[in-house]
Amino acid sequence: MDWVDLRSDTITRPTQAMREAGLRAAVGDDVMGDDPTVNALQSRLASELGFESGLFVASGTQSNLLALMAHCERGDEYLVGSEAHTYKYEGGGAAVLGSIQPQPIPQSADGTLPLDLVAKAIKPQGDPHFAISRLLALENTWAGRVLPRDYIESAGDLARSHGLGFHLDGARLYNAAIAEGVAPREITRHFDSVSICFSKGLGAPIGSMLLGSSVLIDRARRWRKVVGGGWRQAGLLAAMANHALDHHVQRLADDHRRARDLAEGLRGVPGVTVEGPHTNMVFITVPAESVPALDAHLRARQIRLAISKPEVRLVTHLDISDDGVQRTVAAFNEFFA
Repeated sequence: MDWVDLRSDTITRPTQAMREAGLRAAVGDDVMGDDPTVNALQSRLASELGFESGLFVASGTQSNLLALMAHCERGDEYLVGSEAHTYKYEGGGAAVLGSIQPQPIPQSADGTLPLDLVAKAIKPQGDPHFAISRLLALENTWAGRVLPRDYIESAGDLARSHGLGFHLDGARLYNAAIAEGVAPREITRHFDSVSICFSKGLGAPIGSMLLGSSVLIDRARRWRKVVGGGWRQAGLLAAMANHALDHHVQRLADDHRRARDLAEGLRGVPGVTVEGPHTNMVFITVPAESVPALDAHLRARQIRLAISKPEVRLVTHLDISDDGVQRTVAAFNEFFA
C-alpha cells in the first residue's frame, strides 16, 4: 500500500513521462547562455505571462531573493506580509545577503495587506533617518487563499503612486488561476516581477522562474551567479518544467476538488475543526493532547501529515488520489470514534 503524504505539494514525484522529457532534452551551458531548452522555457513563460525576460533558477526561495536584490539596493526596504513566505520562511535571505530591510505588514485573514497600513509604512523620501522604501511584495496563493484581482490592482496602483516596485511571490500562481478560471496573465499583468514554482503542484522535481523586465533579469542573473546559483546543463530540468506546464496545469482542478472532498469528510469527524478548503489546502485543529497518538495512528496506516501541534495543514497534490482522501477520512474517523 502506497503512502498518502499530505504534508505539502512539494513532495510530488516526477512522472515517467516527465522523466523521459528530461532525458530527451537538448542541453548546453546555461551560465554561458547556451542551453537551448532553458532559453526556450524562459522565452515561453515571459511571453505567456507578459514580461520581457525570464530566469530559470533552482528554487522559489532563490527566485524571490534574486528579485528582492534586483529591485533593492543595500539599505533599502521592502514591504511584505508578516506571514509571507519571503519574510518568514526564507531564512532572512533579503537581510542576510542583500542588506535589505523587511517592513512586515500584518496580514488579513484572506492574505491581503490592508492598504492603509501599507501606505502608512512607506517611508518619507529623502529623510536619512529611514531606510528607502523600494518594493511592495505580495503572495498568491497565500496559505491556499487566492488574492482578489481587484485588490491586486489597487495594491499595484498604490505601489506605483509611491514609486515602488511590485513583486509577486507566485509559487502557486497556477493554483490561483485555475481557482479563478482565468489565464495566469490576468494575475501577473499587474506586477513588475513574478516568481513561479514548478516543484509544487506542477510536479517537477526542481526549479522556479523569475520574470520581469530585461534590465531586472540581467541584474538577477548576476546575483544568481554571486549566490552560487549558476548551473550548467540545466535543460534536463527545464524540459521537466516545460512538461509540467503542458500537462499538469489544468489537472490542478483535481487537487482542488480533492481538497473539498477531504474538508467535507473531516468536518464529520468529532473533535476535529476544519477551516477551508483553500484551493489545494485544508486546515484542521485537533485536541492538543491527541497529537502524538494521532500521528502514530496515521503513520501506522501509511498516512503522513506534518503534525506536531494542534493546527495542521493538509495539502492535496499530483500524488494524492481519491482513494487516498477516503483512507485519510476513514483513519481520522477510526481514531476519534
